[in-house]
Amino acid sequence: MKQYNFDEIINRRGTNCVKYDGLKEAFGNADLTPLWVADMDFATPDFIIDALKKRCEHPVFGYTFASEAYYRAIIEWVNYKYNWKIEKEWLSYIPGIVKGIGFAVQCFTHPGDKVIIQPPVYHPFRIVPSTMRREVVFNPLKEVDGTYEMDFDQLESIIDDRCKLLILSNPHNPGGIVWKKESLVRLADICHRHGLIVLSDEIHAELAFPQAGHHPFATVSQEAADCSITFMAPSKTFNIAGIVSSYAIIPNAKLRKQFFEDYLEAGEFNAGTIFAYEATIAAYTYGAEWLQQVRMYIIENMRVVQEYIEAHIPGIKVYPTQASFLMWLDCREMGLSQPELVSLFQDKAGLALNDGSIFGPGGEGHMRLNVGCPRSILLDAMQRLAEAVKQK
Repeated sequence: MKQYNFDEIINRRGTNCVKYDGLKEAFGNADLTPLWVADMDFATPDFIIDALKKRCEHPVFGYTFASEAYYRAIIEWVNYKYNWKIEKEWLSYIPGIVKGIGFAVQCFTHPGDKVIIQPPVYHPFRIVPSTMRREVVFNPLKEVDGTYEMDFDQLESIIDDRCKLLILSNPHNPGGIVWKKESLVRLADICHRHGLIVLSDEIHAELAFPQAGHHPFATVSQEAADCSITFMAPSKTFNIAGIVSSYAIIPNAKLRKQFFEDYLEAGEFNAGTIFAYEATIAAYTYGAEWLQQVRMYIIENMRVVQEYIEAHIPGIKVYPTQASFLMWLDCREMGLSQPELVSLFQDKAGLALNDGSIFGPGGEGHMRLNVGCPRSILLDAMQRLAEAVKQK
């Protein structure tokens, strides 16, 4: 069994990567330690790199299409991970989750229609539909016992005839929640009853921790299957976001025709690239051991962060994380305004995190931390943060 080295520090500067080379534009300071954008600083696994190298041995990169091996890799992986038996015709490549959200908003809604989101949540859920002149309606999550739950009573109260789509973060970003099956069943019942389509973003699903047990939304009930569109990708898990390897799963034939045939196919938005197909096949064919190791490293990183914060930075609380490499930090006890909080992390500690306020109502007083990096970098960041808090 190969042991992967997640402690290796890889210089990513000068590769046009958003996380490092985008610091100056995003934060005004290129020298910050980047713990923000949701990709990891670990080397992409060798079996993916080898597959791409092999394809590069052929000197022609012409038009391509999804092979049977591509579909089979996804179908077998999804069955292996979630015991979800999907069919080939349920699948379509999409050129990224956020682009897919935009496509779904355009396909299933019209200007003036309402799109429901559950803040604090991944900010493109709000930005994409609002930019497309849809009205974004908030169904804020409730804080219960140090974590979040869905507010179903509030959801029922805001649904009207103009509500067409609910965008679900499953697992939840930034809260790190793997939603319980009973919550998803209840959400499906409400949305199906009111004729809402649920777009379930499950890009972090593969990184759900073993004890959590991720449930794809479409699998929890017949109602969920009938009203859902699921987006998945190997990009977070195998650190290949730049390859753009997302795909959609739709069990419902009517929704499938509307989205796959009448929209994606019509504009050739379902046409993947050579490298997206090859990387997906490699990831899902050989990636089980990598996934186990990277997940355990991330879990240990989170334990280290939580213990350090509890011991040295009592003004910050860490939400219990059940998936991915993102941690949601509750800094409200520090009594700082949001600009003061951002300045503490950025100007005093020299760290680039995501400002919690971008995730919408409930995000104020919070920061999102990316722990998908070598532990030595993370420990240095925590020490600098603790020193900055002492001096504030």
